[in-house]
Amino acid sequence: MQSDVVTEESPKIQEARLWRDNGWTARVIKNEDDDGWAVAMVKDGEPEPALVGPWTMGRDKKNPKPLDSTAFSTLVKTASEFVRRHEQQLHASLHQSIVVTVAQGSGLSARVTVRLDIVPDEDNPYATLSAKDDGDALLAELRVAPSFKLNRASALAWVESDFAKPATR
Repeated sequence: MQSDVVTEESPKIQEARLWRDNGWTARVIKNEDDDGWAVAMVKDGEPEPALVGPWTMGRDKKNPKPLDSTAFSTLVKTASEFVRRHEQQLHASLHQSIVVTVAQGSGLSARVTVRLDIVPDEDNPYATLSAKDDGDALLAELRVAPSFKLNRASALAWVESDFAKPATR
């Protein structure tokens, strides 16, 4: 689908197959997979649609139902939630955290929070592995491969090794 990049200064449009308002553009398009219609939601400034979904046929069963204020509001809400969930999933995959309990002398134990923060740079991706105590004091920090798998076992092994650089696989 061809999409013009829209900026904040873009004029408000309210047409049967094209609505633009509140930072979003809804465009009703022919569904390439069948005889139906789809609607593409594009956030201003983005080159690609954030969401593409089926669109209802009109009464004549040939043309799409026209966009209206209620439909556009619903589409904006749905597309915004979709973008927000995607951003949350991306953040969660790039910033992981696990709390482990390690034994100390005299039968005492300590809780350590181990974090993996991935920097997905196109040319030189890397990750930072860090450990903090319950008082949020930094115990250790080092650079690891972005493919490092943080799980309870790897976090505990790193803490118990006195924060030695983990072996690469």
